[in-house]
Amino acid sequence: MISDYLPMLLHVIVAVGFATVAMLANIILGRAGKRNPTKDTAYECGVIPEAGPQPRFSVKFYLVAMLFILFDIEIVFMYPWAVVFQEFVADFGPGIFWKMLLFILILLFGYIYAIKKGALEWSSK
Repeated sequence: MISDYLPMLLHVIVAVGFATVAMLANIILGRAGKRNPTKDTAYECGVIPEAGPQPRFSVKFYLVAMLFILFDIEIVFMYPWAVVFQEFVADFGPGIFWKMLLFILILLFGYIYAIKKGALEWSSK
């Protein structure tokens, strides 16, 4: 019974060993950099960070992020469907196809609605 778990144990040992060797090699072979205030400042997208309150983001930024998550979730549902499609059709008939088509149509109408409302346009009017 324990021999069934031996490949998994070997995999964990190799992973932990590789991580340990990589970190030790970095410590031993890496150069110790000199620290200064310029190197210690945050660097994001080439913009020098400003002191004070964080700048406000446009509502469209959050709207596009939510739309991205929505359509990303669509793919999460479509992948397992595609994997079992042939087996399911052989066992139960073509109902799975029509249900996925309905799912895609609902998302398509949502996408068209978002385009009509201008949710994906970055230029301000």
